[in-house]
Amino acid sequence: QVQLVESGGGLVQPGGSLRLSCAASGNIFSRSDMTWHRQAPGQRELVAGIGSGGTTNYADSVKGRFTISRDNAKNTVYLQMNSLKPEDTAVYYCHARYSSWLGAFDYWGQGTQVTVSS
Repeated sequence: QVQLVESGGGLVQPGGSLRLSCAASGNIFSRSDMTWHRQAPGQRELVAGIGSGGTTNYADSVKGRFTISRDNAKNTVYLQMNSLKPEDTAVYYCHARYSSWLGAFDYWGQGTQVTVSS
């Protein structure tokens, strides 16, 4: 069983920065594709992803402001968020997808609140 635990959310002023972390238990992290999603009222969005090989992708709304990275030695994926805007306010969720010959397995964290407000 894989557990994902997010941390690093909070209240920040517009233009500020936060770094989210997602720590994974188990031994499949390095072979998993990791993504960050966010949920605002009435809207869910895939924010950024990083493959097991390190390839990254971003939603247009965060390109140039957010950076996803991973540390396989620490079983942790990060989301560095800069130049934050009020519209970035949401609950941010970490997601892992592990694919094997048995199929694809999806795991989610509990979410961490990010609020951007003056």
